[in-house]
Amino acid sequence: MRKVAVLGAGHTKFMFDSPKTEIEMLAEASMDAIQESNLKSKDIQAIFCGNVLGDFSEGQGMVQSYLADDIGCFNVPASKFEGACASATMAIRDAFMWVASGFYDIVLAGGTEKATAMGTSLATRTFAMFGDSRYEYPAGFTFPGVFGMLAHLYSDQYKVPLKKLKEQMALVSVQSHYYGKDNPNAQFRKEITVEQVLKGFMVTSPLQLLDCCPFSDGAAAIVIASEDIAKKLVSKPVYIAGVGQASAGKISSQYKYLPRIRSREISVKQAYDMAGLGPKDIDVCELHDCFSIASIIAAEGLGFAELGKGGELWEKGETKIGGKIPINISGGLKSKGHPIGATGASQVYEIAHQLRGELKDQGRQVEGAKVGLVDTLGGDGTIINLILKVD
Repeated sequence: MRKVAVLGAGHTKFMFDSPKTEIEMLAEASMDAIQESNLKSKDIQAIFCGNVLGDFSEGQGMVQSYLADDIGCFNVPASKFEGACASATMAIRDAFMWVASGFYDIVLAGGTEKATAMGTSLATRTFAMFGDSRYEYPAGFTFPGVFGMLAHLYSDQYKVPLKKLKEQMALVSVQSHYYGKDNPNAQFRKEITVEQVLKGFMVTSPLQLLDCCPFSDGAAAIVIASEDIAKKLVSKPVYIAGVGQASAGKISSQYKYLPRIRSREISVKQAYDMAGLGPKDIDVCELHDCFSIASIIAAEGLGFAELGKGGELWEKGETKIGGKIPINISGGLKSKGHPIGATGASQVYEIAHQLRGELKDQGRQVEGAKVGLVDTLGGDGTIINLILKVD
């Protein structure tokens, strides 16, 4: 395989009730990515787009085709990927493989979503479609319910008192907001306190309102190319050094492993092995914190902590800038927002700019970062991991 690099990345502001359509948002992010890559639209050979609920939210299918038209790539092949919250990461992984194989040299990959247009009731119902609709949904399993269950299982399995676990989870949310306040693309740019989290509205035991990420509108996109082209166009290419993907099926099929997400362990091992790296080599990580307990579980699955010890990373400040493994310095899904079809591309956007050292003016730069990890979860356990690095 050829080496593959990220040339440029674009990102809209994540928000509630965007005045723009999904296609308009993704076109904005895409043109920013193309311009940052020192390219023109005519240079793009293929488009890979993540989108989940365009048909429900706007009555719009074929988002990828109309995006191609809007950005001046009218006859370019464009494909859409649906992997729930991991849709954009899935699109990027596939785009990587096409370029690595030599079939394409320069491609655009990203994602977009306009979830808030549906309102809470329809959004909640449509999000639940990405669990098992035959058995789980009729039993009352929405994703807050799933992660509430995982929190209780975690407490019981690892003998972490629920009160202590809730305090650790609160620290996850507090840190996300601390860094999110400095991210101009974030939906919630304000700090919160542990007390506010613990006194919040109970969504599903033990998850309270500020343990949960929001519905969001937004888009993000990246341009990737072969190494030889990247070196000609940008001064500091960010290489995609490793990729991994694994699926998990129904929650009931995972009972032997819960609260671990076994697919994450398989996926990240693929990425580590391809990159020839391990957890200790990661300088910064963007992981899937749809709920605060998800961060703790993910940190363990990615190899940053022993099972049952993930929450201690936040207690000790090891997940902050200057700590052992800076996590979600973008604000994560919790503060930055979670437009589900766009989230994976947003994570790559953050890591790419971290590795280029371009976030100093925002006060969020992880100094000396050379290797970054992206972790995105979709539905009941589809996991995609990407490892990015600079030379």
